[in-house]
Amino acid sequence: MKNALTKALHDGYRKLLRHSKYRWIVVLGTLLYLVSPLDISPDVFPVIGWIDDGLIATLLVTEVSQIVTDQLKTRREQVKATDKNAERSPDSTSSGPSEIPSIIDVEAIPVA
Repeated sequence: MKNALTKALHDGYRKLLRHSKYRWIVVLGTLLYLVSPLDISPDVFPVIGWIDDGLIATLLVTEVSQIVTDQLKTRREQVKATDKNAERSPDSTSSGPSEIPSIIDVEAIPVA
């Protein structure tokens, strides 16, 4: 029973953080909970009061770092796919690097 409740809360928290519409609300709510004197177990009780704050902070850091890691992987894959597509079909209209001659011959005209 206790594991099911913990898993349900963790999954709900994760889903809210992954939803871009609610992400900042959940992050700000979590930070507010950490600094608020109203807790599940108040910080007046030295060790017991810090445990819930530590668990919430750990959960927040873990989930946010996972989101950032996933976004970095997605961007990296998109860049690789774009580079592969540019290599496969080089055309003059692409925005990729084009060939530039290494020597440019310019005829100088003196101005009097």
